[in-house]
Amino acid sequence: MNPQDPLSQLRDIHLPETGGFWPPAPGWWMLAVLVIAALAALIWLILKRRKRNRWLRSARAQLARLEGSASSDPAWFAQLNTLLKQAARERYPDQHPEALTGDAWVNFLLSTAPRDRVASRPVAEALVQSAWRPTVSAEPAEALAFARLWLGGQKC
Repeated sequence: MNPQDPLSQLRDIHLPETGGFWPPAPGWWMLAVLVIAALAALIWLILKRRKRNRWLRSARAQLARLEGSASSDPAWFAQLNTLLKQAARERYPDQHPEALTGDAWVNFLLSTAPRDRVASRPVAEALVQSAWRPTVSAEPAEALAFARLWLGGQKC
C-alpha cells in the first residue's frame, strides 16, 4: 500500500445488509387489515344467519321428535299443527298466521309451500281437520311428509 496513492486506501464496495422481513412494507399492512376485516365480516354474516335460522333448526328438531311418536291420535295432529303455526309465526310475522284457522290456515300453508300445492291440498286439509275432529282422516306419514316439505322450503 502506497500512502501517496489515495486510491489504494479505498475499500471494496460493500452492499448494504438485507432489510429482513420485519417490519413489513405498508402494502402488507394494508393487505393484513383487509384480510382481517373480510374475515370479521364473514364471521358476522355467518353468526347473523345462524341466529336468524335458529327457529328453523328448532322446528326441524321438534318435527323429528314428533316423527318418533307418530300416531293416529288427534292430539298428535294438534301438536304437528302447533309446530307448523309456530314456524309460520317466525317466518311470516307480518301475516299473523297463528290467528288463522280452518280453510284460511290450509290456504296459507299451501300458498307458502314450495311446490306441489295442488297435490298437497287433501293432505293439508286432513292435517288441519284431524287436529280437532274426534276421528282422524289423515295418515301420520303423509302429514309428516307435508310438514317436512313445508319446513324444507322455508328459507331466510
